[in-house]
Amino acid sequence: MANSKRISLSEDLTIYHALDQKQVLLEAISGTSDLELDLSQVSEMDTAGLQLLIMLKKEAQHTGKRVSIVAHSQAVRAVIDFCNMAAEFGDPLVIPAREAS
Repeated sequence: MANSKRISLSEDLTIYHALDQKQVLLEAISGTSDLELDLSQVSEMDTAGLQLLIMLKKEAQHTGKRVSIVAHSQAVRAVIDFCNMAAEFGDPLVIPAREAS
């Protein structure tokens, strides 16, 4: 299976949406060998959302697949930075120019 898929999440990655988001993410990784996540539209994330991303990365690693976060919203970056998890994810945290100034 050498296919790639990109999905964009716009719903918050919070405890209130964790169960639904878990299902979406597991279905997405099951149908591809290389999954790209665009999280640029996620307006809120908590530690439940962080746990979902960690779970997805571990599931991908366990099954020989790859998951990359290709776009981070400010909320996603804030939680990843706060929890000092940037190195664990291994994805570049790109800050858009409009937010950098």
